[in-house]
Amino acid sequence: MSYRFRPLAALVALAFVCSAEAAKPAKPAEKAAPAPVAATAFELAHNLSPAGEERLQAVVDRFNKENGGNLKLTRLEKGDKPAGLNLLRRYDMSEVLSQPKSFMPLADMMAKAGQPLNVGELSSELKASATNAKGKLVALPLIYSTPVMFYNKNAFRKAKLDPDQPPKTWFEMQGVLDKLQDAGYACPYTSSWPVWVHVDNVSNVSGNPAMSDKAQLTFNGLPQVKHIAMMATWSKAGFFRVFGRQDEASKKFHEGECAMITTDSREYVDFRDAKGVELGVAPLPYHDDVYGGRQNTLADGASLWVGAGRSAAEYKQAAKFVSFVLSPEMQVEIVRTYGGLPLTAAARAAARSKILKDDSDRTLEVAYESLKGNGPRPALHVADIDPVRLIADEELETVWANKKPAKAALDTAVSRGNAVLGAKPGLKKASPF
Repeated sequence: MSYRFRPLAALVALAFVCSAEAAKPAKPAEKAAPAPVAATAFELAHNLSPAGEERLQAVVDRFNKENGGNLKLTRLEKGDKPAGLNLLRRYDMSEVLSQPKSFMPLADMMAKAGQPLNVGELSSELKASATNAKGKLVALPLIYSTPVMFYNKNAFRKAKLDPDQPPKTWFEMQGVLDKLQDAGYACPYTSSWPVWVHVDNVSNVSGNPAMSDKAQLTFNGLPQVKHIAMMATWSKAGFFRVFGRQDEASKKFHEGECAMITTDSREYVDFRDAKGVELGVAPLPYHDDVYGGRQNTLADGASLWVGAGRSAAEYKQAAKFVSFVLSPEMQVEIVRTYGGLPLTAAARAAARSKILKDDSDRTLEVAYESLKGNGPRPALHVADIDPVRLIADEELETVWANKKPAKAALDTAVSRGNAVLGAKPGLKKASPF
């Protein structure tokens, strides 16, 4: 039936309903649902390489996704004001020491944010240089490692050496280097981070720390002089080559140019695809004629520091990030990505089950074995004090260039370095707090 032929009664009824609806009081307008509150933005500053930044960005992206965070990466240049969180490498530590009021202890930040931080769960060998005199954790040793020796098993085979029997002592190593040179290697052995490896760690393994408890440089003793003198003879013979003060030598090993290298254990993640290299790993060699035998190596690396003067909301986000990276799952991911040492027993167990599956990934086990022992564990390292490290590098280079004997170079390095520490007593502190 068309509309115009509907019964009149229907039209009357419709009119009545409409008038009744019009008479009803108007409903109050419904309030719009509040927009979700975005997490407080805060920054994580770093000065990693482009490759390192890409890896760190993946960790940050995962944190933001899983925790509703708003963490953003930013670059940290020398002299910049610290951000909320700051990932500082070994050679950046002088910045912290020179700006103590710009940072706050990690433990204090976690307490203010109401996040638990059980220092007892952290490996003692890793937190030695990240705690203050009261044992309070002032920074998180996020990507720590210890020096080890990597070698190319293919180079050993070429030199008719057993690829499963790397040298244990520096004395044994000399014979190995001679055979590698005879096999055609122009660079039998090299080392990255010379001061960290050959001053801080060789001193400690020999039971003679490079710095005293009173923060005086002491690396010009007999064990250190003997070691540097030996390296000088190797340099003259072509057994040992130095390419720079940082990780320049690592690139030479990665390209297959050098057969052996001493460097940070974390670099195994970079060496896994090294050109023509079947990777072997062994502890840092030791001098077997030193009284007391082999002592432990030291741990150091990139640590996470908290900037001062931030809001409570920012610190809550920062604390969430710290808890996030300390979880066993994320520790495994960081180990897999960066090669650093797991910070807790739970993380170490998780890493063993998920990472250590073949000989090339034995590095973590070798690193932990190297750190074992009751030997000295100085909280302050020569390599961490930038102006002192530069002096040590300069003097070592005079030895490699055959311009100074080892004794004279180390005496000069210690004298110059102690003068700097005397003029800037703030540099003597392992922690600014």
